[in-house]
Amino acid sequence: MNKEDPYGHFAEVMRGAMSTHTRQAVSGMGAVLGTMTSSGVKLDDFKHEVKDYLVAELPGTLGLPEREAAGAISGISDVANGGTTGTGRFLLQEGEVEEAVWSLGKGLKAGDRVLAMRVNGGNDIVVLCKVVSANA
Repeated sequence: MNKEDPYGHFAEVMRGAMSTHTRQAVSGMGAVLGTMTSSGVKLDDFKHEVKDYLVAELPGTLGLPEREAAGAISGISDVANGGTTGTGRFLLQEGEVEEAVWSLGKGLKAGDRVLAMRVNGGNDIVVLCKVVSANA
């Protein structure tokens, strides 16, 4: 670049500034792995623990297949002595539970690996799910 060329110098300064601003704008965006702590989440690419974070919740209808369950039976009246207890097996038919909510936050523990997403320009962290090894 010729130092006598003010336009070339201006273009070089603008290119450098735009490159810096672009790098800053896209850093901190996207998904990142992290680890749950006792009081927050520690992201792999950020040295501080984030205490104020969001957790994804998935509302919807839960479909349940036909299944069998075993359990205790109590309080069934018996003609001979008024009540009985015991164990039994129950066949539960296929069905749906409307307005079911899967609350991820209630199942997370310190040490769990999670996938998190930065939103609102990197100002907020949303924990999307727990991640586990495919070989586990």
